[in-house]
Amino acid sequence: MRKMSVLHSKTLSILAMTIAGLAFTGCTTTLPKDDASAAQQKAEINTGTSAALDRLYQAAPESRELVANAKGVLVFPKVLSASFVVGGEHGNGVLRTNGNNDGYYSLSGGSIGFQAGVQSKAVVMLFMTQEALDNFRASNGWTAGVDATVAVANIGANGSIGTNTAGEEVIGFVMTNAGLVAGVSLEGSKIQKISEAPSK
Repeated sequence: MRKMSVLHSKTLSILAMTIAGLAFTGCTTTLPKDDASAAQQKAEINTGTSAALDRLYQAAPESRELVANAKGVLVFPKVLSASFVVGGEHGNGVLRTNGNNDGYYSLSGGSIGFQAGVQSKAVVMLFMTQEALDNFRASNGWTAGVDATVAVANIGANGSIGTNTAGEEVIGFVMTNAGLVAGVSLEGSKIQKISEAPSK
């Protein structure tokens, strides 16, 4: 019975990793080499980014001023999170500086949880100082909580932003279809550049 229990446990672990892997089939860390596909994916990211920022402004009106004052705005409009004992997340996004697309990035991370299924969220990171932005752009792979602390904003019932973000160099927001998510951490999220912005 003990051997059967161990075997069953190993089988569940393998199954969990397989499900997590299937959930991310097609999610790569590079944009497609085909120019048409790459252009289409960038267009989808751009459209999704604008929509995610609009949702952020509606949920927390004070965020509009933070975005306007940020030296750089990094948005991942669709980050898929899959969990079944073992999980992970992945999504592509764009960095905007001075209102222009500056480059495209991938976000990935691992997690351990107990809820099975695939969930989608949008992640917004604001680089509030030039030094924080320069360090991010100069990095060859950047990890939240290692290369810089990301203060995830606390949102009040009236949509006001908590004072925990005051003076922070990097501010983060996490949203699902239901709205802004509280009490989450972006630590451990790994961000890698995947493409330059299209030349003008």
